[in-house]
Amino acid sequence: MANPLYDALFGRHAGRDTPFLHVPDGSTITHDAFLRLAARYAHAITDAGLRPGDRLAAQIDKSPHALAVYAACAQSGVVFLPLNTDYTPAELDYFIGNSGARLVLGTTRAADALTPIATAHDATLMALDADGSGNFAAAAAHRPESFPTAKRSGDDLAALLYTSGTTGRSKGAMLSQDNLLSNARTLTDYWRFTADDVLLHALPIFHTHGLFVATNITLLAGGAMIFLPGFDLDRMIAELPRATALMGVPTFYTRLLDDPRFDADLVANMRLFISGSAPLLTETHMHFERRTGHRILERYGMTETNMNTSNPYDGERRAGTVGFPLPDVALKITDPATGQTLPQGDIGQIEVRGPNVFQGYWQMPDKTAEELRPDGFFITGDLGQIDADGYVTIVGRNKDLIISGGYNVYPKEVEQELDAQPGVLESAVIGVPHPDLGEAVVGVLVAQPGQTLDPDAIRNAIGDRLARYKHPKRLIPVTTLPRNTMGKVQKNLLRTQHADLFT
Repeated sequence: MANPLYDALFGRHAGRDTPFLHVPDGSTITHDAFLRLAARYAHAITDAGLRPGDRLAAQIDKSPHALAVYAACAQSGVVFLPLNTDYTPAELDYFIGNSGARLVLGTTRAADALTPIATAHDATLMALDADGSGNFAAAAAHRPESFPTAKRSGDDLAALLYTSGTTGRSKGAMLSQDNLLSNARTLTDYWRFTADDVLLHALPIFHTHGLFVATNITLLAGGAMIFLPGFDLDRMIAELPRATALMGVPTFYTRLLDDPRFDADLVANMRLFISGSAPLLTETHMHFERRTGHRILERYGMTETNMNTSNPYDGERRAGTVGFPLPDVALKITDPATGQTLPQGDIGQIEVRGPNVFQGYWQMPDKTAEELRPDGFFITGDLGQIDADGYVTIVGRNKDLIISGGYNVYPKEVEQELDAQPGVLESAVIGVPHPDLGEAVVGVLVAQPGQTLDPDAIRNAIGDRLARYKHPKRLIPVTTLPRNTMGKVQKNLLRTQHADLFT
């Protein structure tokens, strides 16, 4: 038995002195040098007592060393649990305890906060910093640069990723080797990645977008990455001329567009811009094309499935949509109440099935049974529709649906009208408690730079474009919308903030 994930992504590069990571200090790490580092880390992991199937939790800064931990877990058969660097001690206590992690990697500066948590859950705590220091790196320093790759099957668990937990306790999505590898193979082909590509990588690697999409595709294609610690506008501008592809969240593109240095000449070497993790405004899509001549390729995925749909590489990349189901993914729109498939064009819940769909939720069999049907379809919790040409549009989350006076209001429909108004940069539409209607439609608006919004004028302007029950009862100007690390608007926070608006 082999190790499908390690063999396909990492092992095939053994002995190759080809560029893999271009790092901020100007140096380049080759594929072979990276694998030798990962092998030493695999020894350190097993020296700490971990065996195939055990969990390693890592809350460490993005760096080549952090990425080598992922490779080391794959090679040693250990389940990798990357954790958001913004998580609080209370959140970490839950993740580490729930996962049963035997080894916790943290930064040296977080040792005081992590020590009691690791101790409480009988886990070993070691430090690994972005510069390669810390007692974990020291333990690996003199270990061999080769490691006997653990035998694993495609069904074996490779990673455990916790969902954001906005509607209750976070759930640990169990992702197998085949889940990760099948999606990487599909996307590498669909997006035409080759060994000639250089991906500008500024995403975090504790999230599926930066780790299992960007990194896995680059490894499978044999290309290289310009590996930045995070989004830095000046550094992005400096590095774009030597890159061929960029994967980002909408905030990347709006910030680039705000800089006059970002133009068609700067991106003359680029072949592909991809956006995901949060909706891309149609205005941003159009502005980007006017400025650069490129159309951003928007796609749709989630923690439990990696990528499900994508706009085409060739053909129309339609603004406001997430394209078509990927070749090995089945997607349908169903009635949330009955589970029956709805006619094309109707709005309903999105369900997907394919080799990318996770195995279930860690230690939550009841929740798994609720969301993963016996026939393999996963109920995503997203609302969407499929147009006459087959393009999928995400309307919102099921939990964001507003029921006002007995009528269903889909936030995105109202947001599109608000976003089209002069002076509006973006909007978020939420439902808040109302004594008469049950829920009232409320719009939270951000103005374009230098603009002042008139809520009454905006309400009047959209009055003829929406049925009366969809009209916002209140429009609230704000400076910014609350977002999570990946740029998604946190509507749960807005609902809490404005819960007493009509009481």
